[in-house]
Amino acid sequence: MPGIEIAILPELLEKCPRLQIGCLSAGVAVEPSSPGLIRETEQACDHISRSLEIDAVSSLPHVRSTREAYKATGKKPGRYRPSAEALLRRVLSGKGLYYINNVVDVINLCSITTQYSIGGYDADHIRGKVTMGIGRGGEPYEAIARGPLNIAGLPVLRDKLGAFGSPTSDSVRTMVRNDTSYLFLAFFNFAGHERLEEALQQAAGLLATHCRGKNTEIWLLSNS
Repeated sequence: MPGIEIAILPELLEKCPRLQIGCLSAGVAVEPSSPGLIRETEQACDHISRSLEIDAVSSLPHVRSTREAYKATGKKPGRYRPSAEALLRRVLSGKGLYYINNVVDVINLCSITTQYSIGGYDADHIRGKVTMGIGRGGEPYEAIARGPLNIAGLPVLRDKLGAFGSPTSDSVRTMVRNDTSYLFLAFFNFAGHERLEEALQQAAGLLATHCRGKNTEIWLLSNS
C-alpha cells in the first residue's frame, strides 16, 4: 500500500469534477545532477524551444485545464501561474532551467516534457493524512523562493499542520532537501487527461536512472 494517504475534498471536486492526482512515492538519494541528467534536460529545452511558441503555452491542454481550474476556484492564473506554465515560459524566454539537485531537476524535466504541474515533497516532513482542497484567506504558506504566498482560492494540499503544496509553488516546509530520502510526487491533472500513468512511469524511470530511485509506488486518485 502507498505510504501516503491522500483524498480530494468535496469542495474542490465540486469545482473540478474531473480532477485526478497522479501519485508517486520512492526512496531517493539527493545529489548534484549528473552530466547525463543535465544533457538530457538541455536537449529537452532545445526541443521545446524549436517546437513551441511562448504565446501558445497557455493553450496547451494540461496548462489550459489548470488555468481553468484556478478560475473555477477563484484564483487569477495570470498572476499565479501553474508551475508547468512558468517553467515552459522560462525555457521559451531563453533562460533555461535552474539546476538545484538531481531530484528537483528530474521533477522539472518531467514537468516540461509532460506539461503537468508537479508537486515534489519530502515525505518525511508530511504529517498525517493529506487532503487536496481550496486555500482559505489568511492561510499561511511559505513558498520556495517566493516567500509568503496568498493561497486563498488556490488548489492546495494540506496535512495536519496545514497547507504545504499547490500546482503553483511548493512550500519550504516539505521541500526536497539534501537529506531527503523519501519522495512524494503529485501530478495535478485537472481535466482527466489520458496518459497520466505514462507520465508517472516516465518519472519513475528518471528517478531510477538519476536519483537511485527504489521501492517506487504509483497510484491514481480521482472522483471515480
